[in-house]
Amino acid sequence: MLRVDWKNINFGDYKPITELKTMKPYVLGVDIGGTNTVFGIVDTRGKVIASSSIKTQKHANFDDYLDELYTEATRLIETNDAVDKIHGIGIGAPNANYYTGMIEHCVNLPWGTNLDLAGRVSEKFGIPCAVTNDANAAALGEMTYGAARGLKDFIMITLGTGVGSGIVINGQVVYGHDGFAGELGHLVVKRNNGRLCGCGRTGCLEAYCSATGVARSAREFLEIRTEPSLLRNIPIEDITSKDVYDAAMAGDKLAKDVFDYTGTILGEALADMTVFSSPEAFILFGGLAKSGELLMRPLREAMDKSMLDVFKGKPKVLLSELKEADAAVLGASALGWEAKGL
Repeated sequence: MLRVDWKNINFGDYKPITELKTMKPYVLGVDIGGTNTVFGIVDTRGKVIASSSIKTQKHANFDDYLDELYTEATRLIETNDAVDKIHGIGIGAPNANYYTGMIEHCVNLPWGTNLDLAGRVSEKFGIPCAVTNDANAAALGEMTYGAARGLKDFIMITLGTGVGSGIVINGQVVYGHDGFAGELGHLVVKRNNGRLCGCGRTGCLEAYCSATGVARSAREFLEIRTEPSLLRNIPIEDITSKDVYDAAMAGDKLAKDVFDYTGTILGEALADMTVFSSPEAFILFGGLAKSGELLMRPLREAMDKSMLDVFKGKPKVLLSELKEADAAVLGASALGWEAKGL
């Protein structure tokens, strides 16, 4: 534990936290997703002053990506009269390690297996930077500003290009001893003949309940079933989860069955997760979470059917109350203040 010699500190050399935040009233929150990178200027009250985005996968070389991020973020800062007013940068990214500042073994980004994200960004911008897993950042945002306000024990599930999770126990994000706790998207839900996941294992939750997993399910259903479907009007390799949703909303039986299949797997997985930390709620976040009863009905039914009796009826399933971009940006912005320990 760090011990401070309080007797020898000259408090005249220090400014109170409130004054420091007044001097640097903003942070830059950055959400690096598998498809898009969204960034925003956030004030001390958690208001997103302005935001913008770039394509994450546009540059295979991280230096080129960082150059574009710097250029576009600088433009945003200048446009909003925030030059020299950014206190720190907080970043949520896949497989970002809160302890080391590194992105490690990430399969959804094109820049290699080990990248000093915090160090490189801090050096480029000349501003302190802290990072965490993107789902942990979303959980921080939801706990501060969204559906998890007032909750001390919950699990955030992000349903996007992959499946991420942020676990909060007694009001604290769970990082584990190495910074990588909470990879619930890689729980194995199909032990036999499971799909190959991007992580290299087979049968992971992410391979079934992500947006890409829904599209994979649709392609499989089309190949093994013969009934008519609106999805047959789309080249099979081009089908997206949005196409499946649109078809299901139009009454397409096969597309509805894809959502039943997806919701059932996710509901069973949430029941399994419950025995670990007995959360007050699961917060669902991301594009797939917006599917409404197409996903929620089979999810609730499977979750209730699979739940251990002692937990039945206890954990709620809630949808994020934040804009899809804002949740992770706001959560990441909290790390921006933390970058200098404020």
